[in-house]
Amino acid sequence: MQENRNHQRGRRPTPLSDLDPALTEISRRVIGCAIETHKELGPGYPIEIYRKALAHELKHEEIPFEFEKSFDVEFDGENIGTVTADMYVGDRFLLKILADSDEVSGGARSELRAVLRAAELELGLIINFGQRRLKDGLVRVLNPDALRADDEEDYDEEEESDYAHSTEE
Repeated sequence: MQENRNHQRGRRPTPLSDLDPALTEISRRVIGCAIETHKELGPGYPIEIYRKALAHELKHEEIPFEFEKSFDVEFDGENIGTVTADMYVGDRFLLKILADSDEVSGGARSELRAVLRAAELELGLIINFGQRRLKDGLVRVLNPDALRADDEEDYDEEEESDYAHSTEE
């Protein structure tokens, strides 16, 4: 359904193949941990129960994480405050954990995207354990600024590579 909404707005969803394979692999492992947590507990518990259960699964899978990781927010080159992610996983991406019976809101997506921008990370996941089926509560959130920066770096490397070849001839 999310893909359909993006298509209607004229945006194409970013395929996982466009992300770093190591990043997609760790995100898949985290989703696996969330699935195991949800299978065991189901919906209905307070958020703290899911946080502890997911932490248990991540430790079992030897996936490093930090709760309540703060990131500085800069404006015009000045630090104006901090934002906090629910979980910072594998030094690669962020998790926002919910336990709501409602669908993931646009506000939750915007909030996670803002933290991603402050952290200068590409990927975040919202995991809503309050849904009857966990797949209905999994939302991938991308930071377009970080994705563009990666594309520009790749472009610059290609230009340098082409330049190096043309000067050797």
